Parts: sequence; C-alpha cells; structure tokens
Amino acid sequence: MTERISHHDALIWVMVCVAAADGDMTNAELHSIGEIVKTLPVFRDYDPDKLPDSARACGAMLHAPNGMDEVMSMIRVSLPAELRDTAYVLACELAAVDSHIELFEVRLLQIIRHGLKLSRLDAVAIEHAVQARYRRL
Repeated sequence: MTERISHHDALIWVMVCVAAADGDMTNAELHSIGEIVKTLPVFRDYDPDKLPDSARACGAMLHAPNGMDEVMSMIRVSLPAELRDTAYVLACELAAVDSHIELFEVRLLQIIRHGLKLSRLDAVAIEHAVQARYRRL
C-alpha cells in the first residue's frame, strides 16, 4: 500500500514536481511556492516552516527509482477528491511562472492530470484560466 502524506504536503509535492521538472528549481519558482503556501486558503492551517522539509522529502523521492510514479501515487491517495483540481491549478501555476512552458512541462502536466484522474474538460478550463492570468503583452 502507498504511504499517505498530508493534503498540504500533497499539494506542495505537485508544485515541487513541476518546479523540479527541468532539474533546476529557480528562485522564482521557490518564491511562488512560498507565496502560494502563505496566501491560499487551503494552506490556512499549515505551518509554512514545514515547507522546506516537505519539498526536500519530495525531491528525495523523485530521485529514487520509479520516483515520479511513487510520488504521484502518494499524491493521489493523499488528496481528497475535492482538492484534485486545486492540485492541478497549482501545477499549472508553477509551469507558468517563467512565462514559457516547455514541452517536458506539458508532458508532466499530462502525467499529473492523469494521476489525479481529472477530466480533459476540467484540465483545459484550468489551463486556459492560468494562461489568461499569466498573459503578458
């Protein structure tokens, strides 16, 4: 059976997966994760001092054999159904932070969407909303 983590950690792990996808977590990505944890209502009862430990735990698991599969499995079993779309929003937000989504990030978003069992329609709506939010002239 897959180990469970808190729903807070599951949301953080989704963001860490996207931020670490290119092998380099930028300061902008780390700052965004911190701001999201400080400001989103879902994190209201979360101690932000735990964030670095949660991110490190996720990073360690990602480097293990079958790491991404294991991380996604832990995220899936730990998130209540009503937070799965929230997790995908956070994944899309992190992918959009640097204003350019690479092909490997698109593929990772697909993996996350499938792992969270989100419908394609829901995913497209979320992706469109995040694109509109981060659009620049």
